[in-house]
Amino acid sequence: MADEPAREEQLQADERWDMEASTDDAVQPYRVSWWLRLRRRSLQILFRGVFHLLCKVKVVGIENVPPEGPYLLALNHISLFDPPLVLSFWPYLPEALGASDLIDRPGISMLMRSYQGIPVHRGQYDRKVIDTALRVLAAGNGLLIAPEGGRSHDIGMRQANPGIAYLVEKTGVPIVPVGAVGTTDDMLKRALRLERPHVEMRVGELFHLPPIEGVGKERREARQRNADTVMLKIAELLPEEYHGYYAGQVTGWPQEGR
Repeated sequence: MADEPAREEQLQADERWDMEASTDDAVQPYRVSWWLRLRRRSLQILFRGVFHLLCKVKVVGIENVPPEGPYLLALNHISLFDPPLVLSFWPYLPEALGASDLIDRPGISMLMRSYQGIPVHRGQYDRKVIDTALRVLAAGNGLLIAPEGGRSHDIGMRQANPGIAYLVEKTGVPIVPVGAVGTTDDMLKRALRLERPHVEMRVGELFHLPPIEGVGKERREARQRNADTVMLKIAELLPEEYHGYYAGQVTGWPQEGR
């Protein structure tokens, strides 16, 4: 279950988002330089090769990836290895939200600095991050986000934070659910022991969330329901033992081929 102090902080952030949301649509456009696109493509090719070398990789549902944005890629977040897996095998080059503390982690810091994801200070309200995410979507890009707000360090999913529902509320963009399987904390150690662990990226069908209505507590609860809906869509793509907080709530499971 999600950490309660963190959830209370998120609810307080919701209120600040509402109070600070600008009615001025004249925001600075979000642009990605041709040099960064080239560097990202090179990283994608490199890491795709590394994953194939070290692991047995399976990609399911790639036909569900939209040919263009804007949309949110919603991913279950087990470990450090989930985002690199998705970014390596996604057919396009989405923007990505990532924890700022990972910039100082050996190995993963190289990927974050080179890919230039959007740093998020977990547990803190950051209007700049929200504004950047909105600009990314307004520019027609895909944006990778982990609704849980951090790594679970366990295959079982935690409850989502309502932040993803806020982004959808403000933009109306659809969501592509993505399930990562096998990307546990010990994945790299197992790979270096030449075990070649099995990892999967499972892409679900694009969907839309219902509109948010009400004010105050009613509105916050509606956002949480929408965030939980996203996680349930992800859970439909995953084995039962991955459902965690959402165990017993996944009406679309099991699906054929899971």
